Amino acid sequence: MKNKPLLPREQANRDVDDALAYYLSEAGERVALGFIDALEEAYAHIGRHPTSGSPRHAHELDLPGLRAWPLTRYPFLVFYLERPGHIDVWRVLHSQRDIPAWMQEPDGI
Repeated sequence: MKNKPLLPREQANRDVDDALAYYLSEAGERVALGFIDALEEAYAHIGRHPTSGSPRHAHELDLPGLRAWPLTRYPFLVFYLERPGHIDVWRVLHSQRDIPAWMQEPDGI
């Protein structure tokens, strides 16, 4: 199976930037770099196996095809849709957030 490229939306990139800023200020460079490693691993997995993410939030939000994949060792979820030629990454959110409210933010949908 061919890997599909991941194309994060602007809001997904802001989510990552916010998480990195938090980890850098609160936990240090090593933890922030670990977050990036975990995100890259998640992106690689999603690119290889796009249907492996959980569709749970798709049902809750009435967004057919939306899937979520967790980062390893970090409490974040990558929300994405599989498209014919790529993976559309919508958000990268902390798993304890109010996911439906955060997905409704500008650029969330």
